[in-house]
Amino acid sequence: MRIIPAIDIIEGKCVRLKKGDYSTKKVYNENPLEVAKQFEDSGVEYLHLVDLDGAKAKHIINYKVLEMIASKTNLKIDFGGGLKSDEDLQIAFNSGAKQVTGGSIAVKHEDTFKNWISRYGAQKIILGADCNKQKIAISGWTEKSNINVIPFIKKYLEAGITYVICTDISKDGMLEGASEELYKRIIKYCQTNLNTLSLNLIASGGVTKIEDLQNLKSIGCEGAIIGKAIYENKISLRELENFIINAN
Repeated sequence: MRIIPAIDIIEGKCVRLKKGDYSTKKVYNENPLEVAKQFEDSGVEYLHLVDLDGAKAKHIINYKVLEMIASKTNLKIDFGGGLKSDEDLQIAFNSGAKQVTGGSIAVKHEDTFKNWISRYGAQKIILGADCNKQKIAISGWTEKSNINVIPFIKKYLEAGITYVICTDISKDGMLEGASEELYKRIIKYCQTNLNTLSLNLIASGGVTKIEDLQNLKSIGCEGAIIGKAIYENKISLRELENFIINAN
């Protein structure tokens, strides 16, 4: 299972929120590159970089941070937040993103998102399935929908998606454990009903301790995104390094 630390960006700074609430913003470091290099020095190969300003503004904003990290580290970066147009996508890829994540666009502009999948390929486009009580939320989680997460994922697997980041918003930033039952249901459903399709499910939200990572791996998650647990020293970089070594 891939370990994917998260860096969330507001005004160029590394921050964390609780349940996506911008009013709970806490700045952990004013230099995201410094944080990224610490991850890389600990054996991490992947980074989940989120443009929270972009998510709210509905267009890419913090691409210079992406460019800086991509040019000064070897981390493989997936980038999300505010990607709504072909121009946004090109800026992200030109700035060094290896993959991009689309959530709101997949809800509001289905044809555009499906075109991205066919144009760039399933290895470059990730479906962002962010949900609260199993209902998809969009626009930096400021808008709720009545779309159930499992049919949402199913639709895009059938359209060619293979990578899905599923964030349980109720768990995000709360340090109360990951939404293991939700991920079990998603994986079981896909194995039972979509056995010819490939799902790489990336868990996000609530990871608090190393045991959470071990559990997510045993469930069958392809990757796990970790944020606040690192910044609050609930999981040390040494523990992550050991987990990565043992996983290989």
